[in-house]
Amino acid sequence: MPIVHIEMIAGRDADTIKNCLQEIARVVHKTLGAPLSTIRVIASEVPSTHWAIGDRTRDEIDAENARAALQPTEQTRSNTSTKP
Repeated sequence: MPIVHIEMIAGRDADTIKNCLQEIARVVHKTLGAPLSTIRVIASEVPSTHWAIGDRTRDEIDAENARAALQPTEQTRSNTSTKP
């Protein structure tokens, strides 16, 4: 009986996760030849505050990326500071 366990950062809707589980079961069935009725696929969602990449949690990385996206780039600052 194949068992597949997927851990992911929380935030996806239930239908997306359900579709993922179904597709994984089908791929395991196709590649291993295991009957679908014997395949178990489990999805666990982890809060972004409990998922670290290096020494920073995913929510910290996301917040940093959001701040960086809001800040003008050096090129943008140069273009706005010149007079026509």
